[in-house]
Amino acid sequence: MRLPGTRYQEHGWEQVRKLLGQCSLGAFAAPALCLDAYVEQMSAALYRVGSRFDGPGNSYGDSVRDLALTLLYELQARPGDWDEFQASLPVDAGEALLRKKVNDMYATLRDKVDSDNYQVACGRACSPNRIYAYRMLDTAYHEIARLFADWRSHALQVGAILGREVLAAPIEVRQMTSIAGCRPEWVLRWSASCGGPLHTRSKRFEALKDNPAKIGVMLAEIAEYEALSANRDADWRLDAGEATDWLDDYWRVLAAPEQTAPAPDRILEARQEPIDLPMDVVDTVPLVLDPASDAVAASVALPPGFIQMAQLAEDRHSWAARMMMDDGLPVRLAVYLKLTGPEDDVYPDAWCDPATRALPTMQQLAVLAGVSLPTLRKRRDAAIARLMQAAREKETT
Repeated sequence: MRLPGTRYQEHGWEQVRKLLGQCSLGAFAAPALCLDAYVEQMSAALYRVGSRFDGPGNSYGDSVRDLALTLLYELQARPGDWDEFQASLPVDAGEALLRKKVNDMYATLRDKVDSDNYQVACGRACSPNRIYAYRMLDTAYHEIARLFADWRSHALQVGAILGREVLAAPIEVRQMTSIAGCRPEWVLRWSASCGGPLHTRSKRFEALKDNPAKIGVMLAEIAEYEALSANRDADWRLDAGEATDWLDDYWRVLAAPEQTAPAPDRILEARQEPIDLPMDVVDTVPLVLDPASDAVAASVALPPGFIQMAQLAEDRHSWAARMMMDDGLPVRLAVYLKLTGPEDDVYPDAWCDPATRALPTMQQLAVLAGVSLPTLRKRRDAAIARLMQAAREKETT
């Protein structure tokens, strides 16, 4: 199931869950494990696992490993979930119980992360429980579709779902070609026919029980995004590729030796203007001045000169900046966004989007870096892993 902003609601989740559970068993071999130590051990373990986990974990292009790492860092940013997990874990928990508790923790966390991202993408309120309800309805649709496809073997249950006796091939079998054709009353009858999620004592779906109108709205939302993303975002990915090619060509022209100069080139002149820097600035992290950066910043609603001013405001001889000097400013800001959050008193004003007074979003930073969002996440997570490794080595020396 795909919903706007979500990454953990597709079949690849099972591989992500297994990978996190497998690595957690090794991490918990250490006694009295705190959250920071757990994240360090887990990140190292996730980078060590075989290349089979580099396969796709969803249809957006995120690998199983990427999704596991991102969820691990989300856990670090939400220590309350870790505290709840620790409180629920018996002192003498065996391997089976430990794996179950870890699975429960990450299953809850994935819905929290996806519900937050859904709200950002749509501007509509969405709780983790609502994400769970979307998933239940998607599962119900697929189960109904399976029964319809083999109606002869399940004539009684199909009849119960349709509300009539089935003696020949129901027309609904051909009509329901997608979740858009699944009717709310079928979901309710399906659940009743098998003692499903809408007919148990659990109050998790209380708002949907005997509420076909609400079920219909949620089915329509799933169907709407399924239709919008039927081409798996090939349209905007193509546009992104064309934009990247255009910028590559642009920089190639600028880098080429000038053959003729019939008129002064204002862009080149601007590029060659000297920049007055304070004498005490230590040029550890390279300062990159791109003449096209104003247009790129404007494309994501950031002010002109954002990249240059953000670079100048950075403490370029700090330990973190030196460790990430090869990563580029957008990646470094993405690291701070992940580890410290979008707002912090230590951030220079030049790093923040004036509209939000917070660091740019990952989407904005991806455009500034000229890469896709999954690629930026991968580079950010790799930079964080290197920082953690360097910090460990620093402590041992």
